[in-house]
Amino acid sequence: MTLRGLMAVCAAFSWQAMAAQPDMSVEVRAQTKDAAAVDFTPRALTTIPKGDFGDKVRRGYELFVNTQQLKGSYVGNQLNCTNCHLGNGAKAFSAPMWAAWLAYPSFRAKDNHVDTFAERLQGCFNYSMNGKAPALDSPEVVALSAYSYWLLMGGLLDKSGMADTAVPELTDAQLQLGGNDKSFQPPEPIAQKTNASARQNMPGRGFASLPAPASPPSPDQGRQVYVQHCAVCHGTNGEGTKMADVPVMPALWGDDSYNWGAGMHRINTAAQFIFENMPLGKPIQLNPQQAWDVAAYINSQERPQDPRFNGNLASTANAFHHGEQCFYGQTVEGVAVGNSSPAGSR
Repeated sequence: MTLRGLMAVCAAFSWQAMAAQPDMSVEVRAQTKDAAAVDFTPRALTTIPKGDFGDKVRRGYELFVNTQQLKGSYVGNQLNCTNCHLGNGAKAFSAPMWAAWLAYPSFRAKDNHVDTFAERLQGCFNYSMNGKAPALDSPEVVALSAYSYWLLMGGLLDKSGMADTAVPELTDAQLQLGGNDKSFQPPEPIAQKTNASARQNMPGRGFASLPAPASPPSPDQGRQVYVQHCAVCHGTNGEGTKMADVPVMPALWGDDSYNWGAGMHRINTAAQFIFENMPLGKPIQLNPQQAWDVAAYINSQERPQDPRFNGNLASTANAFHHGEQCFYGQTVEGVAVGNSSPAGSR
């Protein structure tokens, strides 16, 4: 499968028409970026309290920044949670965990089910980490839930002039459930700012919206963007970089990357993330078209199979990827994208 062939695919369909179809795995609608509206800063890690609850929060932080310690048990690639949720899960418009915890339970089309926050975390292990999800009541899921809750509540308390108030401790069951349940009653005046309609739409949640590309996203043009701006960190073949055999920058395709079921395999999702956050430490250096193009290039490469694969590529694509802006199930020069999971690029 060549880049020229992929360009032919892009030219063969209407990008706008494809985007207009229902996305069967859509999770969070991108927000219009309003920096003035994002007035939220989680508390410093040094303020995590002592005791059992604080131990869970600290463990959650440790797992979040070094998820590789779970490789072989729950993680199947070389990614860490913080690779996609930047700033240790605190950065606005980089899928911050504080906003996510408050938004669940929530119906998720991907699962056709109302997911708790813990179930949403399980999805990350199954897809983004290309692994096997820990049990809902596992110490790992509880710890990650505790860390996400702590990021949220500490920031809300500080923002409400309650900096001297300790983060209220929750039970494991409450942590796993999430904050978008009527049983979660934050202290006043926070409760007034987190009513039912606001909990799923905290400013800074998810990713920032990105204008549609002027031209259909081009993997060929994206390859040039990748070589110039991305390869130095992520490797010539998207394999990521390591130091002393420890992953430093994540693999973007191949066996060590996210699989075809992860949200980041969608070109629009990857473009939003890339435009807002990359290159790391120097974001918003690409123009929108470049972000779309390099997202198309990255997500035109092979990666691990969708865990929902039913043995038939076309059937799986129709069932789970209908309407998505992605290459899964597309046939280019007689080769079906998504039918295998080799390491490295084509």
